Amino acid sequence: MSAGPFQYARKTSMRTIFVLATIFLYAPIIVLVVFSFNDSRRGGNVIWRGFTTDYYVKAFNNASLVEAFVNSIAIALISTIFAVILGAMTAVLLWRWRFPFKPVYEGLVALPIVIPEICMGVALAAFFVASGFTVSPDAPWPFNLGNIIIAHITFSFPFAAMVIRTRLQSFPPEMAEAARDLGASEYQVFRDILIPHMVPGLIAGALLAFTLSLDDFVITFFTSGPNTVTFPVKVYSMVRFSVTPEINAASTILILMTLALTFIAIRLQKPSEMTK
Repeated sequence: MSAGPFQYARKTSMRTIFVLATIFLYAPIIVLVVFSFNDSRRGGNVIWRGFTTDYYVKAFNNASLVEAFVNSIAIALISTIFAVILGAMTAVLLWRWRFPFKPVYEGLVALPIVIPEICMGVALAAFFVASGFTVSPDAPWPFNLGNIIIAHITFSFPFAAMVIRTRLQSFPPEMAEAARDLGASEYQVFRDILIPHMVPGLIAGALLAFTLSLDDFVITFFTSGPNTVTFPVKVYSMVRFSVTPEINAASTILILMTLALTFIAIRLQKPSEMTK
């Protein structure tokens, strides 16, 4: 029996599944981008009324929306820096050393990843209130974002740690041993050999932490003050009334920025991958 018809049917089914999965994943994003140019002055946003870029101008001129966007960017940048540092230290600790109750520590590190965000948000809010560590909303910017930044570091650094630890699994220990035989200290081995090998993991972990922080709503909602609004919280408050092209335009800008950061991260990882 010829296997040709069977192989053709299998390839056709795989292509069909791929096309359907692609449509399922990206159709909502495409619709959002398209309707960000919808001239909906004469009707609802769900009906195409004509092409316009006015809502991008309106989004940039919306002071509260711009402020929320700047807050989210600042929170994401600051929390990403600390999340990558803590994640790298945790990854090296779990990868290199053995110590009592190591599985318990690994479980505690992974806990923010597996528990629901609503529980994490309530726990952090209760912690800030019980400990009295609540940043005044009248503090100068960006210190008034302190509670949100701490909360974002708490839930994002385990993701960075897992990514960086995965990268460390491919590290050849012979390189470190050879460097020590040639007189390199532990610090020199870490600085000149281990960190360059970790760079792709550091970039991937930073991108993941930045995206998680920029996108977070639930934890931010529980830990933010009345005068510290982030972009997801602001969009939620606007969507409660109606989904307007202004919201679509702001969301499209955020999507484009995320894609640009992803492209930059991929480009930065290529030289390190080529030198392996």
